[in-house]
Amino acid sequence: MTDGVVFVGCGLAGGAPTATEARRRHVMVGGRRVTTVDVHAHCAVPEAMALLGRTLDTPALLMANVSDRLRAIDEQGIDVEALSINPYWYAADRDVARALVRIQNEKLAEACAANPDRFVAFASVALQDPDLAAEQLEEGMKTYGLRGAAIGGSVNGQELADPKFHPFWARAERLGALIFIHPQVTGAPTELGHRLRGSGGLENVIGNPLETTIALSHLIFEGTLDRFPGLKICAAHGGGYLPSYGARSDAVGTTFPGRITVRLAKKPTEYLRQLYYDSLVFTPEALRHLVAETGSSQIVMGTDYPFPWTKTSVDHILGTPGLSDAERAAMLGETAAALLGIKL
Repeated sequence: MTDGVVFVGCGLAGGAPTATEARRRHVMVGGRRVTTVDVHAHCAVPEAMALLGRTLDTPALLMANVSDRLRAIDEQGIDVEALSINPYWYAADRDVARALVRIQNEKLAEACAANPDRFVAFASVALQDPDLAAEQLEEGMKTYGLRGAAIGGSVNGQELADPKFHPFWARAERLGALIFIHPQVTGAPTELGHRLRGSGGLENVIGNPLETTIALSHLIFEGTLDRFPGLKICAAHGGGYLPSYGARSDAVGTTFPGRITVRLAKKPTEYLRQLYYDSLVFTPEALRHLVAETGSSQIVMGTDYPFPWTKTSVDHILGTPGLSDAERAAMLGETAAALLGIKL
């Protein structure tokens, strides 16, 4: 473990590590070795959490050291992880948020520096204060060598499309930063809590993809993507439900045209082809459909590591029918490498 950084685990390494390190899997496409990149990999920094009196509530899920994580991703055939931390600090005051983010970004940078061929990271930002978040994004990239930022799907009930956040989006566009949107429990999962109680973990199963769907829809319909056309946004969990039912967003323009109150430069579904999405949609048919709706050039591999939603993200892409070798190689790592500045 890099000092100061704890990687959160869910038993993906298959129990206690053995004395012999697992052999690293090399992924081949069309007879060519390809570099694989996971854009969706979680970690935590306990020192930062302590500033808000928080502790990791599942200590059994902590990895003992970084070798455990490397062993697990080696077995899956993942060469590089892009580390991120789900926001939990959006209610913190400005000074606390500034200190917390600095600790996290410093520790993320240390983790990447210790294994520069295996890890890159998204900066944390205090998006509740957009001007501060813009500064933190730039500092994260220029001072700490981080590759963009990870943000939630909303901020204290405010949509990411709110004009309040324009300074952040403007800075992200200027920097060419990749912004990874991952839902957090304080968004739709909490706001719809009474509807999502009961069996099935619906606050996660439904709530998380819904949070992302709402966030992306507002960015489209409020004109944010027109105002900042150079933004590079990647949505977790295949973009939630939006790519699967995007045509309804087009249809509202003819069914209820008066409900579109912001003039858009193009049809809503056309914006789907300028966003990026991770591949965490579970089945070959779901991935095929995501490709059909957004384009293979917009999909990057994501695992949600260390949460065991999947251990077969590489094979998922390799096994989805109808893809060319070039498309598979791009989805496995080439597209993410270009977005994150990873040299292949």
